[in-house]
Amino acid sequence: MSTELPDVVSASSVDVWTDEADVVVVGFGIAGACAALEAARAGARVVLLERAAVHGGTSAMSGGHFYLGGGTAVQKATGHDDSADEMYKYLMAVSRDPEPDKIRAFCDDSVSHFDWIESLGFEFERSFYPEKAVIQPGTQGLMFTGNEKVWPFRDQAVPAPRGHKVPVPGDTGGTQMVMDLLRERLDEAGVAVRYETGATHLVVSTEPGDRPHPGDQAQSRSVIGIGWRRFDERGFIRSTSVVIAAGGFVMNAEMVAANVPQLGSKLFTLGSTYDDGLGIRLGASVGGALRHMDQPFITAPFYPPSKLVTGIVVNKNGDRFVAEDSYHSRTSGFVMDQPDRAAYLIVDSAHIEHPDFPLAPFIDGWETIAEMETALGIPTGRLDATLSAYNENAAKGDDPDFHKHPDWLEAQDHGPWGAYDLTLGNALYAGFTIGGLRTSVDGQVLTESGDTVPGLYAAGACAANIAQDGKGYASGTQLAEGSYFGRRAGRHAAPPR
Repeated sequence: MSTELPDVVSASSVDVWTDEADVVVVGFGIAGACAALEAARAGARVVLLERAAVHGGTSAMSGGHFYLGGGTAVQKATGHDDSADEMYKYLMAVSRDPEPDKIRAFCDDSVSHFDWIESLGFEFERSFYPEKAVIQPGTQGLMFTGNEKVWPFRDQAVPAPRGHKVPVPGDTGGTQMVMDLLRERLDEAGVAVRYETGATHLVVSTEPGDRPHPGDQAQSRSVIGIGWRRFDERGFIRSTSVVIAAGGFVMNAEMVAANVPQLGSKLFTLGSTYDDGLGIRLGASVGGALRHMDQPFITAPFYPPSKLVTGIVVNKNGDRFVAEDSYHSRTSGFVMDQPDRAAYLIVDSAHIEHPDFPLAPFIDGWETIAEMETALGIPTGRLDATLSAYNENAAKGDDPDFHKHPDWLEAQDHGPWGAYDLTLGNALYAGFTIGGLRTSVDGQVLTESGDTVPGLYAAGACAANIAQDGKGYASGTQLAEGSYFGRRAGRHAAPPR
């Protein structure tokens, strides 16, 4: 693996074009498939390159959450009011550096995008799952998957559940059904899919000269093709435009070390073999700017069961630092900010319920808080003071420190008490990368100065869009934004007819 940028090839140095297309798409995950389908439906001749021997990419490994709102058929059927405006206000509030034009379009088009996804050939179940979970355990079609009910966001936008899950039980692989349907639709649209074929270089219309640093202006060089490799075969495809949808970089140890070292050896990486950052490096090779490269998604959920959310999370000093009802990657993001990245979930005997598959290991139980403090190495009296204050306020239905939602605010005053270890290296944290190429609302790759790189688009995990950090993330964001902005990129990349 490497952080090096691929060489840029000048069209004048290409002796033979092995093929021609209107649009070449790199990557057969959710973003690439949607881009290819929309481009083909717009009348473009499309070639889709996929390094693996099968379709799906990292998207197919996910559980199948799509973050959609504004009044979808599932929201209406389950009695949950929502609007594009409230969805917009929420996403603006949780974004570290919001792009209003993208968020506005994403929210305004969310219902129609929901309808488009179902038109592929399935329906989300018209049902709601009310508990706290990473993903619905069955086929329930809707649940809260973000921080919509967490303070301060619940005061900034009316909360609504927006995590739409495909009707496949379990928490992994649900998206494969959608990818299978996309493969069928691509076949019908006449897209030429070439498996075990990877992109190697971008081809530009002028002499590349000195390679720019990431973010340098592209100097009006148009991307007019792409180099490819399949085993020992190599060649070049001439095209009007190229859409990069080749995933993130969590599997590239050198890129991770350079950008998100917190995704180190103590974490389990969530990704496929091909999440090596090639797509990002291809875009940067022609001057594409990068955004949020230092931001990861990191999490070790301590729920389900939901009852554990009523407990308190403290650091090694015995202090609370986050509302415990936060979405699990938000909680984990704050754990990463604590001394030694150490934290503990404290629950009393009236609320403790051991998870079936604990990612945060149970440490032990103690008859007194003083014994717990000694065992955990917390300064004498600190945890006792924190828990006493929490219990006193919870009894009054209040949490003045972190404004935990009343649904999860219950005193932990029935001994003995137990503790779960949320410390990095002890809990099983998993993560992936979030950063990628700077893009316009239509997926055009942009330079640092905001100019477009002519002929080049990006979508999915190699592009920076709605998902910006773990503290503001909601399950389903990447599948929803990847499919939505992939569609926009495909339509915009297709030449006018």
